[in-house]
Amino acid sequence: MLGRKDENPTPPVNLLADFAGGGLLTAFAILLALLERQRSSEGQVIDASMTEGAAYVSSFLWNSRVSPLIWSRPRGENLIDTGAHFYDTYKTKDGKYMAVGAIEPQFYQRLLKGLGLENDSAATSQSPEDYSELKERFTTIFEQKTQKEWSEIFSNLDACVTPVLDFLDAPDHPHNKDRNSFLKSTCADTPREPRPSPLLSRTPATPDLSIPRSGDRAVELLLEAGYTQEEVRQMLHQGVVKSSAVGSKL
Repeated sequence: MLGRKDENPTPPVNLLADFAGGGLLTAFAILLALLERQRSSEGQVIDASMTEGAAYVSSFLWNSRVSPLIWSRPRGENLIDTGAHFYDTYKTKDGKYMAVGAIEPQFYQRLLKGLGLENDSAATSQSPEDYSELKERFTTIFEQKTQKEWSEIFSNLDACVTPVLDFLDAPDHPHNKDRNSFLKSTCADTPREPRPSPLLSRTPATPDLSIPRSGDRAVELLLEAGYTQEEVRQMLHQGVVKSSAVGSKL
């Protein structure tokens, strides 16, 4: 599903399986089981699979294969997989990028206005037959200005055109600064990190910004699980588990 036309499939880092299909859906399943326990007073086993979770997260794409407008073509030729000229990223004059997601007609018209193509009848097409030709035109136009210049042009157009920001620039974006979306980190190599989201109005999360180490809570968790101090001491001595705690009271 992921990747451009005639190129190798693109790995989604480890966000799709490990975090979305794995961790997030497992946490969601735990909450569902806890909620159901309040009704039945019974526990149950959660069967979590990253492979199945990643597929389930992608349900929209699986079901969209029957739609000629969304996902009926080969990879890289569809509406939202870099096939369309109005849903892709474009390189700017300074080597940075702008993201374009102007699917709806009103956004597409504003996109054309920002590119100076509002009076170009040939550019009004959103038909798959014209994807390639218009993408070449958009590529040439975006290369004529810097990311900052394009950002200023589209800042008040509401055309779903935004700058592609890296780790250093994202926290300083006006929207993110206004929402306090990033917090100061205790790690020198990562000065800022994302704030927990979604944000609850009455009981917002209190993030732990300390740097985790392997075995930080090993002893504590084993004792909570029901192991005796002697059993935990033996596990540590045999190297079965490791603890980063200094001066353990075991």
